[in-house]
Amino acid sequence: MTAAIDCRNLTHHYGDFTAVHDLSLQVRAGETMGLLGPNGAGKTTVVRVLTTLTPVQDGQVRVFGLDARRDTMDIRHNLGYVPQQLSIEAALTGRQNVDLFARLYDVPRKHRRARVDEALSAMNLLDVAGNLAGTYSGGMVRRLELAQALVNRPSLLILDEPTVGLDPIARDGVWSQVADMQAEYGMTVLLTTHYMEEADALCDRVALMHHGVLQAVGSPAELKAALSSDASPNPTLEDVFRHFAGSDLTEDSTRRGLREIRSSRKVARRVG
Repeated sequence: MTAAIDCRNLTHHYGDFTAVHDLSLQVRAGETMGLLGPNGAGKTTVVRVLTTLTPVQDGQVRVFGLDARRDTMDIRHNLGYVPQQLSIEAALTGRQNVDLFARLYDVPRKHRRARVDEALSAMNLLDVAGNLAGTYSGGMVRRLELAQALVNRPSLLILDEPTVGLDPIARDGVWSQVADMQAEYGMTVLLTTHYMEEADALCDRVALMHHGVLQAVGSPAELKAALSSDASPNPTLEDVFRHFAGSDLTEDSTRRGLREIRSSRKVARRVG
């Protein structure tokens, strides 16, 4: 079976800085993969390459067999993407926001209204679809963004910190809806998150990056078992994260981290 994501020796530079170094990672169709790592680990660059927002510099990237260098539009038609930054327009209604994305994804006109209704219904937003998105709560905003990403029935759903700033109840609601849609349509899900308990509960496998290098790949249970010892018989996924990421943050990565924190807090204020 063709892998949903197949990265071979992916390397990406920003000037003299290497954001991703020799990354090889395969994601199986239908699984939920967590892409974990501290700020500056290279996760965002990987996501941008997979979504064809950033071109492949070195290496090979395929999404369902499509070449990320040549088949960018075909890949985009197979994707749903929820970025960390807000992607809704507050001055539009919920329905208008989803309809806009249906147009961007080239959903055929004769199917567009049904697809919009389907996406809104899946996210339990049909009853408030006529309300301005600016009046939605934080959890509703995230569900609206998911409806936008799902309106084209994507084969691959990429979620970049989708629950940042949400309370636990709203986070559970978002993931419940994602699980339902995944079960119904067999989507592959790639997510980034800093909530280790979230990754532990949701992901079939996780890939942990640090300083642009892939450090470990496996199921949460496998990675925790590999770290188990007499001194620490029941490690958590956070322990695994700390083991591979350590605490050797450089001044440069700290500056990048502060920028991401400011961005996350801005999102949290808007959805909170």
